[in-house]
Amino acid sequence: MENQVTLESIQDFKGKYPKQLWYLFLSEMWERFSFYGMRGMLTVFMVSELLFKEQEANLKYGAIQAFVYAFTFIGGLFADKILGFKKSLFWGGALMIVGSSILAFSPEKLFFIGISFTVIGTGFFKPNISTMVGALYKENDSRRDAGFGLFYTGINVGALLGGFLCVWIGKSYSWNIAFSLAGIVMSIGLLTFWFTKKTLGPIGDSPLQHLPKKKRTTRELFVFIGSLLCIPFILIMVQNTAYTDLFMYIIGPATLVYLGLEMRKLTKQENKKILAALFFIVFSIVFWAFFEQSGGSLSLFALNNLQDNLVGVTIDPNVVNNTSNSVFVIVFSALIGLVWLWMAKRKIEPNTIIKFGLGFLFLALAFYVFYATRFFADVNGKTSLNVFTLAYFIITLGELCLSPIGLSIMTKLAPKHLWGVMMGMWFLASAYGQYVAGILGAGMASPDEKASVTEKLISYTNGYHQLAIYALVAGVLLIVISPFIKKLMGEVK
Repeated sequence: MENQVTLESIQDFKGKYPKQLWYLFLSEMWERFSFYGMRGMLTVFMVSELLFKEQEANLKYGAIQAFVYAFTFIGGLFADKILGFKKSLFWGGALMIVGSSILAFSPEKLFFIGISFTVIGTGFFKPNISTMVGALYKENDSRRDAGFGLFYTGINVGALLGGFLCVWIGKSYSWNIAFSLAGIVMSIGLLTFWFTKKTLGPIGDSPLQHLPKKKRTTRELFVFIGSLLCIPFILIMVQNTAYTDLFMYIIGPATLVYLGLEMRKLTKQENKKILAALFFIVFSIVFWAFFEQSGGSLSLFALNNLQDNLVGVTIDPNVVNNTSNSVFVIVFSALIGLVWLWMAKRKIEPNTIIKFGLGFLFLALAFYVFYATRFFADVNGKTSLNVFTLAYFIITLGELCLSPIGLSIMTKLAPKHLWGVMMGMWFLASAYGQYVAGILGAGMASPDEKASVTEKLISYTNGYHQLAIYALVAGVLLIVISPFIKKLMGEVK
């Protein structure tokens, strides 16, 4: 039975990975298939089927993605305080399936309604499965980073499959089938978790086990009903990005106020660690604002300005845009991990903060290469898919220096009772990154919708050149202040 599996027995696992990690890996893999499949379709669908202008599509893409990640904070908060991670995950997965079904039925007429369901659903699903990964390990278990590295591979296997299949099926065959596929694989992920959740023992149970069942159920129903009531508001804010601006101006400060109240209950050393976590969170906003051009401006750049030849193979540029990052993560994540181990044995491994800084330097180099695609364009304004893919290889190296470590460092720096909140804040940083990404992408788009392909090439690559400069400055700054952040982290490595 489920209550026979104790937390101690889970955390005393032998070998490199606990068996529960593989089950969470599979659940997250299918959820990421659904998420990244949807993400890859958004701007292309809005421009080609809903006939939005490119600037408008970029802004709506940023708004949608911002709400997805903003609600991970809210989902993490309710999981911490009321639902527990397991029920939160089930509720989120169910809402995502409903959203995909609505989109599959009529994507043109019900696009924003379906998207609103998936926004709320992802908010309840994503932060909580990541937090359960952290709970598989004791506080100072050195195997934690390796576990999050494997988990991150699962994310990217799902992203690869979803990014390839959904946009390819949508553009080549049917958008209805593409959206329905996202719902089908989400169902597989949810069933996987259902049949393996007993192995997690007490991990993810409701924090209200001490309350009478009736009172606990009432609070849970309040969360379920409240989240459904949020859907019309999400619908309004995504359709009108001016409301998105207002929401983003409020949610960040409100979150910091809440965290400040929680910090009053902590020790001085715990507060220092929280401050260190906030440094990582702030810099991650900048990183994701640049990196997430992949779903916005780079998606439209692929649609309009890329040739369809990759090392001699004819392939849809949007498929390459949606899958290159995942392919490179899967191929090189283990290799990068071995490099860190090799350096650690020789006591020359950079610390977490320096790795973050290196992530920005790779990011800067990648956008210099995106900018350089203009020098490989033909007379029609179509440029090299090979150079474009090279930039994705470089940007992936930057991601591998930052993102897997980020998930792990939040659970290292935060007290256990704030894991869900801090993981939510990590994803809330991504929300602001996505929000800014949409604004940046809209700024790069040519204001003239009748602009030639060559004019669009120049407009977007000028923007990428500016992002390269900003990323370089951020990386250097982070490396310079790294001794101060390291001091705040205390014994955490």
